[in-house]
Amino acid sequence: MAKTEFFDSDPTITAKAKELKREIKKLLRTIEEDDDLSVQTINQLQETLSDFKRATIKKMAKSSSLEMLETVSCPEEFRCPLSNELMRDPVVLASGQTYDKLFIQKWLSSGNRTCPKTQQVLSHTGLTPNLLINDMISKWCKKVGVETMNQYQSNTKSNREVLNSLLCKVSSSNLQDQKSAAKELRLLTRKGTVFRAFFGESSDQITRLVNPLLHGCKDENLQEDVITTLLNISIHDDNNKKLVCENPNVIPLLIDALKRGTVATRSNAAAAIFTLSALDSNKSLIGKSGVLKPLIDLLEEGNPLAIKDAAAAIFTLCIAHENRIRAVKDGAVRVLGEKISDGLYVDELLAILAMLVTHWKAVEELGDLGGVSWLLKITRESECKRNKENAIVILHTVCFSDRTKWKEIKEEESSYGTITKLAREGTSRAQRKANGILDRLRKAMNLTHTA
Repeated sequence: MAKTEFFDSDPTITAKAKELKREIKKLLRTIEEDDDLSVQTINQLQETLSDFKRATIKKMAKSSSLEMLETVSCPEEFRCPLSNELMRDPVVLASGQTYDKLFIQKWLSSGNRTCPKTQQVLSHTGLTPNLLINDMISKWCKKVGVETMNQYQSNTKSNREVLNSLLCKVSSSNLQDQKSAAKELRLLTRKGTVFRAFFGESSDQITRLVNPLLHGCKDENLQEDVITTLLNISIHDDNNKKLVCENPNVIPLLIDALKRGTVATRSNAAAAIFTLSALDSNKSLIGKSGVLKPLIDLLEEGNPLAIKDAAAAIFTLCIAHENRIRAVKDGAVRVLGEKISDGLYVDELLAILAMLVTHWKAVEELGDLGGVSWLLKITRESECKRNKENAIVILHTVCFSDRTKWKEIKEEESSYGTITKLAREGTSRAQRKANGILDRLRKAMNLTHTA
């Protein structure tokens, strides 16, 4: 590898060193020839020697890194097809091929309008930074101990140019351009706050991001990258959450992703709903959209990769009372009951059910599903105090709403003393609910248990 091809050889360092060397020689001649030597001349020599030392150290450091690089085999995918050297500023051409920016610009400036590697005629000559390859090169250089330039610790202006370029590509009619840009945007918004903050400046940028999905693109990878980018943007702050949620295109696209996306896409769509609904003003807007039904369906399918994100989204939405009614109408109680009775994700799902039983229809459905039986089992056998608390809270609501369930409670208490034990050892809330049940049992059935 030619040394000047990888590093910015920084001619200013070399020129400065030569200039300092000449100055040192001049000062030495002055010292040798001048019998009446001044202190100022000596001080000047000392300063010049110090400057020369620093310049020499810089050159040695670069030389050391270059020698290290020459002993390491560069991965083929990191080499520019034009220079065959390690790329220092990788960019993507319209053909989808990656080149070092310096060399592909020279190619295009010479009047060429084809891809050097594929000979494909280019639809445009725009260049998009390949941040994925750049990141991989940086990590490789760090691993082998080679110094390299970081092209993307850039100023705000250049970051905006990168974002605009990628949004132009993702909004284009070329599927490959859309896919490569969407992947880059996903990476950018995952790695740092700068690009996430840019999206919070205008709803138009969010619309440009989701543009291919608005026009019916069915590519699964593209959908996953766009939905994940929406998730990344939403994480940033409340302003982003508000802007994303109020964009009329976003929630319908998230619902569509929940229904027909890959498992990863559906999981990330649920995570985006969870993140957006953390803002109270968004809960009602999202709840009215009809999103709870596909979230409940995702929960029912029970895919391990998605169920926790779906549960988290449903829980956060149901903090708003109006959404509890919607969740009950959309069949949440049955799904939750079946999962909990099978011992699946009890911690997460029991917390949701404890909120839903504030609605009379949820209590009625739970009674029909035989919920008292498995709730008593959780209260008796679970080692998790939170689960015991949620179970007794639900039992308290069910039993005080349906007198037919008192017989089952009495039998449980007679056989195991479950409620009495919880009244002594549970959390403060669990103790209150357990004592409430025991008081009712004493009055209604003349039991002699004490709390």
